[in-house]
Amino acid sequence: MGSPGLINRNNGHHQQQRLGITEPISLGGPTDYDVTKTRELEKFLQDAGLYESQEEAVSREEVLGRLDQIVKNWVKVISRAKGLNEQLVQEANAKIFTFGSYRLGVHGPGADIDTLCVGPRHATREEDFFGELYRMLSEMPEVTELRPVPDAHVPVMNFKFKGVSIDLLYAKLSLWVIPEDLDVSQDSILQITDEQTVRSLNDLMLSDSSTVSEFPPPLSAEFPHNIAMHEVSGFLGGINWALLVARICQLFPNALPNMLVSRFFRVYT
Repeated sequence: MGSPGLINRNNGHHQQQRLGITEPISLGGPTDYDVTKTRELEKFLQDAGLYESQEEAVSREEVLGRLDQIVKNWVKVISRAKGLNEQLVQEANAKIFTFGSYRLGVHGPGADIDTLCVGPRHATREEDFFGELYRMLSEMPEVTELRPVPDAHVPVMNFKFKGVSIDLLYAKLSLWVIPEDLDVSQDSILQITDEQTVRSLNDLMLSDSSTVSEFPPPLSAEFPHNIAMHEVSGFLGGINWALLVARICQLFPNALPNMLVSRFFRVYT
């Protein structure tokens, strides 16, 4: 099967894989002019500082690796404290996933990293995640501005790790051991999980959807961050922008970023 949005040829027939609730408005691809204009758009965004530097990208990767080590150690600590046998303690595991703009590769410099900690059935949200893990993080000099929000619609811990802003959610699965190659898209994963876990996993699975994951980074970066993030002031929030952009990508599946920018405003104005 070809890429989503492209024409597939099966048995001599043209078949269009539809994305969304309607057929695409246009299957037209880019011209040489569009290729040139997209390159100009990318250069403009780079000159405007909307792409992170290589140093910042490396720093983020290091922070995520360290955070993964921390939650792996955390789950062993609580497993031993709960009296599990030594074999289960050694096998105990937790895993960090990323989602949102960072996972999609459309984040800008200084943007938060949305992360999800997936833990085993005996690692509770209230006592262990917002209790023991919070305590461990609070004692680390690299961690600043640590703020737990356990009563949120999707419970979260916000903090900075070596200056990198992190939003950390938690999902407790019904498994005794979390495998390193865990596939959270499996339906069985959502069985016997609480509502807060389902909400947390939904954010991750949205990022893995084929439509959203094909956002052109320049288009996502085009919207001013000072506006897009200030939904409290009446502006659209990040998820609202994401949905609007996703719909344009569905309607023009073969378009380059410069084409999508013009069609975004043409469709919505």
